[in-house]
Amino acid sequence: MPRTDRNYILEKEALCEKNDAIPRELYETYNVKKGLRDEKGRGVPTGLTNISKIVASKEVNGETVPCDGELWYRGYRIETLIDGLGNAMGYERIAYLLLMGELPSKEEEERFRQVLSDCRTLPTNFTRDVIMKAASDDIMNSITKSVLTLASYDHNIKDTGPGNSLGQCIQLISEFPMLAVYAYHAYNHYEKNASMFIHRPDPALSTAENILMMMRPDQKFSHTEAKVLDTALILHMEHGGGNNSTFTTRVVTSSGADTYSTVAASMSSLKGPKHGGANIKVMEMMEDIRAHIADYADLDAIRAYLGKIVDKEAFDQKGLVYGMGHAVYSLSDPRERILKKCAEELAKEKGREQDLLLYENIEAIAPKVIAEKRRIIKGVSPNVDFYSGFLYDMLGIPVEMFTAFFAIARVVGWSAHRIEELICMDKIIRPAYLSVMEEKE
Repeated sequence: MPRTDRNYILEKEALCEKNDAIPRELYETYNVKKGLRDEKGRGVPTGLTNISKIVASKEVNGETVPCDGELWYRGYRIETLIDGLGNAMGYERIAYLLLMGELPSKEEEERFRQVLSDCRTLPTNFTRDVIMKAASDDIMNSITKSVLTLASYDHNIKDTGPGNSLGQCIQLISEFPMLAVYAYHAYNHYEKNASMFIHRPDPALSTAENILMMMRPDQKFSHTEAKVLDTALILHMEHGGGNNSTFTTRVVTSSGADTYSTVAASMSSLKGPKHGGANIKVMEMMEDIRAHIADYADLDAIRAYLGKIVDKEAFDQKGLVYGMGHAVYSLSDPRERILKKCAEELAKEKGREQDLLLYENIEAIAPKVIAEKRRIIKGVSPNVDFYSGFLYDMLGIPVEMFTAFFAIARVVGWSAHRIEELICMDKIIRPAYLSVMEEKE
């Protein structure tokens, strides 16, 4: 494919940087919140939602003080929902809750599971003609391509009403695991010269169980593995309307676009390293730390090396301890607390206790190192990405699939927000940008 002349691009890049730069002080002059966040990092309200709630602070004696993070789905604390599942797989039950707004009865849950199972199918030759063509290590792009192509098979695509959109969303929720897993197998075969195998979903298995079965050559998995993945998927399903990809869902939905275009846009947002790709950076950082720390119990050595990372002297020289800190939470991330318990259970089964020890020591030390070396407005604590990559690694999930697994879960939240936007709003989302352009003759 012809490429634009590189020297020309470099020349014009410099021109763009000169003419597009806006002085930082102008943002303060016009009271414009960069990134739609205020000076304390809080998101600027842009809408209302009934779907979920994030709590990071509470009012005490008239003052706002940080508190342990809370995540609520449709009026229920996430810990309550997870605990209420016991040893059963709950992806389908919680997906129903987010989509429909209430917990299903036993009969309703079985019916919903059956509907999802019936939808776990792709058009004839779709895997061969679409997924296996132009295989790439960018699984997110592959899934997005498949989503947009699936629109060609929907003869009712122009109906953007809530009912038809709900049906399309349920179809995509069912198909996402296949789109992701098959895309990886195509890449693994065509780009890495490995064996090709395509396992069809088993109607008797849950979503998490089917994913592990389809991923593995021998189709085998333990109950602990499936339960851990099921929990991780539930925790990644939804996180308020303000995160980048969910806001994208709202924006594109408000324009009147169809479900497939909306989900494709949300996918493009999620694949960004500042959003869905964060746990990959955690894994890369941990690999670097292992290469420089001989004794995972040596707290002084860990503290010293984390100090080098924060001082931009080690790892990627960005000064970031990945997996630490969150745009909303300060004292704790409720999802991280749950995933840590999962990591403890799975590490015991997999014989990875030493790796877990390193994670736990970094979790304890990193916030103190960051606080000592950085001026921070709010507290720093581990976020959901800190342990999620470690869990996927213990499950044998290749790093190319990490963000795709996030998408398999988050498509449920996107779907819920699309339906809510369709029902509640009748205006296109159109924020204002103030022009600071200099007028010229």
